[in-house]
Amino acid sequence: MGPAARATGGDCWVVKKGDTIFIGQYLFTGSETTSIWLEVLETVDQDVTCLVKNSATLVGFIFIVHLCQAKIELPTLTSYDKQVISTWGSLNSVDLISLSYTRGADDVKELRAFLQSADLHETQVYAKIENAEGLENFDEILQEADGIIFSRGNLGIDLPPEKVFLFQKSAIRKCNIAGKPAIITRVVDSMIDNLRPTRAEATDVANAVLDGTDGILLGAETLRGLYPIESISTVGRICAEAESVSNQSIQFKVIVKHVEEPMSHDESVASSAVRAAIKVKAAVIIVLTSSGKGARLVAKYRPPVPVLAVVTSSQASTSALTGTARARQLLPVKGIFPVLGGSIRDGATSTNEEASLKLAINFGTSAGIIKPYDRAVIFQKIGDSSIVKIIECNAS
Repeated sequence: MGPAARATGGDCWVVKKGDTIFIGQYLFTGSETTSIWLEVLETVDQDVTCLVKNSATLVGFIFIVHLCQAKIELPTLTSYDKQVISTWGSLNSVDLISLSYTRGADDVKELRAFLQSADLHETQVYAKIENAEGLENFDEILQEADGIIFSRGNLGIDLPPEKVFLFQKSAIRKCNIAGKPAIITRVVDSMIDNLRPTRAEATDVANAVLDGTDGILLGAETLRGLYPIESISTVGRICAEAESVSNQSIQFKVIVKHVEEPMSHDESVASSAVRAAIKVKAAVIIVLTSSGKGARLVAKYRPPVPVLAVVTSSQASTSALTGTARARQLLPVKGIFPVLGGSIRDGATSTNEEASLKLAINFGTSAGIIKPYDRAVIFQKIGDSSIVKIIECNAS
C-alpha cells in the first residue's frame, strides 16, 4: 500500500502498527468471502506492510478500502458534492440530505452553511453515522442534525461485532428522547439473492422496531437485488407485526421522564395530546400544522394511534418550501401520516380549521383508520398558543 495511507497534506501516517485495513466488496455484497482483512505490521517510507488475516477471492471491479477506526483529515463535503447540491439540489429544492461519514457537529454545521448559500434554507440534514469517530461525537451530532441514519455496514467494520447492538440500542433511545428520526440500514442482506430473509434478519428488523427506530433503509436489496419488491413487502410485514405488539405506553413514560423541565409550552401541550389519546382511547390524533413541528412533537411521545398531520401552506409565509415538501419531510417520522391541506387565508381561522378537520377525517375513514363515532384528539396552534381538544367523528 502506497502514499494513499498518509494523512492529507502531512507526513504523518493515518495507519499504524496493529491497525486493521479492509479491502473488498463486503459493503456491497454482505459476503465475507469477497473481502480481505489486513493487519498493519509496519510502515516504512511510503510502504505499509500488512498481514492477510483471512482467505478470500476478490471479485468485481470496485473495491472499498476501509481504514478501521482511523481519523482521516479529509473534507466532509467534496467539490463535487457542492456542485451537485448547488445545481441539481437547488433546482429541485431537495427535502433532505444524508451526510455520509459524519464525524462531528461541525460537519453538520458546514453542510447547513453551504445549504444556506445555495438558497436551500429548510433542507433537512440527516447525519449518517458510519465510523468510530461519529460514535464518539454522537451526542453533539444528534443535537445539530435533523435525523440520524445508522450505517451498520460500515459500523460493523469499525466496531467489534459484539459492540454494534449496544450502540444501536443506546443511539435509538437518545434519538427518541430528542424527538428526532432514527433510521437503520443493512437489515435483510440475504434477500439480495434469496426470496426470504434469514430468521436472524427477521428478528433483527422486529427488534429495531421495538427499540423505537423510525425507519428502515434498504440498500443493495432494492438497488441490485433479485427480489426488490419482495424485500420491501417482507420488511413491511415484519415492521407491522412488531408495531402490533409494541408497548408505546412505556415509551411515552420513558420519554416524558427524560425531557428536561420545565417543558416548553408546545411540548407540554403535545405530550398532553398523546396522554389524552391514551386515556379516551382515541382512534387518531389530528395535527393541524404548516411547519410540521407540531406533528413531530406529538410523534415524539410515541402515541399508540396514528398521527394524521394536515400540512397547510400560509399565503403570508416567506418559506421557500411548499406544503407538499413539508409533508414529505414528515414521512421518515414514525407514526405520522401526512395529509396535504390547502392554502390558509389570513383571518379565516374557523373556516380553515373546519376544512382541515374534514380532510383529515375523510382521509382516515377511507384508509380504515377512523370509524363512525370514533374519538379523535386535535392538536393545533392558534397564534402563540397551542391547544388540545377531543371530538367525536360522526357517522357521516
